[in-house]
Amino acid sequence: MHKPGDLILGGLFEVHYSSVFPKMTFTSEPLQPSCQGFDGLGFRHAMTMAFTIDEINKNANLLSNVTLGYSLFDNCATLGISFSAALSLASGREEQLVLQEDCLGSPPVVGIVGDPFSTFSIAMSNVLGLFKLPIVSYYATCSCLSDRQRFPSFFRTIPSDTFQVRAMIQILKHFGWTWAGLLVSDDDYGLHVSRSFPSDLAQSGGGCLAYLEILPWGNNPNEYKRIVDVMIKSTARVVIVFAHQMHLVQLLEEVVKQNVTGLQWIASEAWTLVDGLHTPAFMPYLAGTLGIAIRRGEIPGLRDFLLKINPEQHHNNNHGNSMVRVKQFWEYTFQCRFQPLAADVLEPGARQCTGQENLANTATDLLNVSELRPEYNIYKAVYALAYALDDLLHCVPGRGPFSGHSCATLQTLEPWQLMYYLEKVNFTTSFGDQVSFDENGDALPIYDIMNWMWLPDGRTKVQSVGDVKRSAFKGEELRINEEEIFWNFKSKQPPRSVCSESCSPGTRVVRRKGQPVCCFDCIPCSEGKFSNESDSMECISCPDDFWSSPQRDHCVPKKTEFLSYHEPLGICLTTASLLGTFICAVVLGIFTYHRSTPMVRANNSELSFLLLVSLKLCFLCSLLFIGRPKLWTCQLRHAVFGISFVLCVSCILVKTMVVLAVFKASKPGGGTNLKWFGAMQQRGTVLALTCIQAAICTAWIVSASPTPHKNTQYHNDKIVYECVVGSTIGFTALLSYIGLLATLSFLLAFLARNLPDNFNEAKLITFSMLIFCAVWVAFVPAYVNSPGKYADAVEVFAILASSFGLLVALFGPKCYIILLKPERNTKKAIMGRSATKS
Repeated sequence: MHKPGDLILGGLFEVHYSSVFPKMTFTSEPLQPSCQGFDGLGFRHAMTMAFTIDEINKNANLLSNVTLGYSLFDNCATLGISFSAALSLASGREEQLVLQEDCLGSPPVVGIVGDPFSTFSIAMSNVLGLFKLPIVSYYATCSCLSDRQRFPSFFRTIPSDTFQVRAMIQILKHFGWTWAGLLVSDDDYGLHVSRSFPSDLAQSGGGCLAYLEILPWGNNPNEYKRIVDVMIKSTARVVIVFAHQMHLVQLLEEVVKQNVTGLQWIASEAWTLVDGLHTPAFMPYLAGTLGIAIRRGEIPGLRDFLLKINPEQHHNNNHGNSMVRVKQFWEYTFQCRFQPLAADVLEPGARQCTGQENLANTATDLLNVSELRPEYNIYKAVYALAYALDDLLHCVPGRGPFSGHSCATLQTLEPWQLMYYLEKVNFTTSFGDQVSFDENGDALPIYDIMNWMWLPDGRTKVQSVGDVKRSAFKGEELRINEEEIFWNFKSKQPPRSVCSESCSPGTRVVRRKGQPVCCFDCIPCSEGKFSNESDSMECISCPDDFWSSPQRDHCVPKKTEFLSYHEPLGICLTTASLLGTFICAVVLGIFTYHRSTPMVRANNSELSFLLLVSLKLCFLCSLLFIGRPKLWTCQLRHAVFGISFVLCVSCILVKTMVVLAVFKASKPGGGTNLKWFGAMQQRGTVLALTCIQAAICTAWIVSASPTPHKNTQYHNDKIVYECVVGSTIGFTALLSYIGLLATLSFLLAFLARNLPDNFNEAKLITFSMLIFCAVWVAFVPAYVNSPGKYADAVEVFAILASSFGLLVALFGPKCYIILLKPERNTKKAIMGRSATKS
């Protein structure tokens, strides 16, 4: 079908869906193949291009003063015919061509709209691409056609299968379907998808394929049975099918035979809108199908244009070839026959066409313009060429894009010049869709998402429930209205299709060996680690001062541990410390009150008062070991402890030495010994011995001061606050010095234990120092083996035990006599025993 014009656009459409090639002989003349099986929708596609060119010619703002013509060819769904038609469109171009009304043959074209088949487009683009002749397909979706090196002049207004695959993946991710099966046809359409789908799915993190099967051509029931068996055994509840109607029919027959229910079907654009599958046998299984469909558009005025089609109009205005196609459409629509040209009678039983039949009163798909999908792509393809031509003709000489800043002209137009402008075309349709081409010749993709609804009366309604598109600024966008989706399940909810359920926070993913990445086990995070997201591949270690929660889904501050005033152990030790201090104060008060009695005076009252003060300090220094360690408490606790105990033991040592000196002075010639143990000498000795310990503590603090430390070695989930001694040598020297004085006091007291006296204090000192040494000998191993706060508790216990031992052993008997046996608190009673022995 042809229409003259200043510039001609070519078109390739499937007006017939089969062809018959005659047998060739050496003697016969070449015969043209005959096309059979009239395709009413393909005829509407061709008429859509004719309408679009007519609309453009009426538009004063587009290609003004230039008339577009067209030359439309039928490919008959046959590669040979399609390829031949493409070559016919591209050949025979002359410098000037004046079209006459009786001109026969195909005029040259500046661009071609078509072919609808991917395989046909590959063949024609391989050749015509060498001449840079623009080809804009409206239906070829093979992703291979995006190869710009191989197909430099190929464009299309339908998204490639690459985007269709991504659109499918978007749907899978939206519903959380990470485990799906894929069925593809054994041709370019399916095999390219089978190569790209698994890799794209893996890269997007959207899931895995449970199986991938290729649907065979022809009648192969055993292979279809095997494929359905794979579907039954798989745990995947979602099946994606990239195939044609003929494959689906054979597949579904086996599905019905084996009664395979509970599957969610996802259809490619090849069969989403195929009415032939909406049968009572198939719909119980296919109801609820989600499919990708070509974008629906609206073309105002197309229906009125189609209503004007009639054989008489084309007979008067166009060539005989055009009239034949219109007559075929007329016969197909009204089921009649025109009078044969070479005979006077019709075929038996045939009704004669008059040419006056009314299209408006006939139920024909030609006039159904509510679902214009391929037609909308044809409409955009023709307009894309028109806008490119308009930009080309508006080029300003001297500012053009070609060599020497030249412009193309109508008289010298070359196809490659039009291709330059076609690559840069950018316009918006009246329906609101933007049209432009990327570096691969693909238009901005957009698909409608369709859903097969099974109505109660048995009818099937295919409704749009959303769309998926890619814009230049926002990237890929998916919009789905889930409330409108019909789900073919009892729950009326989308199914679950996963190989393994999602790992909750607190666990990590461990993949199963030899299985896809979507098949995994969930392992709880180990102690000290957490995961706060679902499907975490690794657990994250908590910061140093934090520990994982029991659920392992977040970190919590570690529990802190130290000898606290608020815990039972700390309360008991604090109470004991304060009690010891109170008792010391009471004893000091008793001795002060009875300071003139023989008992107090006979026991060196000055040293006794100093000893009681030092014992109070010993009791109070234990409080420095309780509470959260701080720098000053760590520095003071051992210093105060060491000095207090040295002061205490020094007093005891001096008292013991005084007892021995007094005993020796009572012997003949021993009076000279007492001059070395006067009051000043006693105070000086105690002070000197104490200053030595003070010097040790000062050197220790200055050289390697004890400091607070957060210890995490004892417990992983706790922070133990403790004081590190800083210098082990300093701590050892402090304890050793106390031990030296205590040992010396014990030995001297032991030697003086049998001195003749009614109240021999040497015995009390011996017993007290025996308790003191036993406590501190037991303290060392207990301290070393006690972790954290228990080491402080052991040290506090040793301090309190030794302090109470000294207090009770040295002052208990004296207080007993002073308070309860005052008759023994006399000089006679105290000296009685020694007098008797004398």
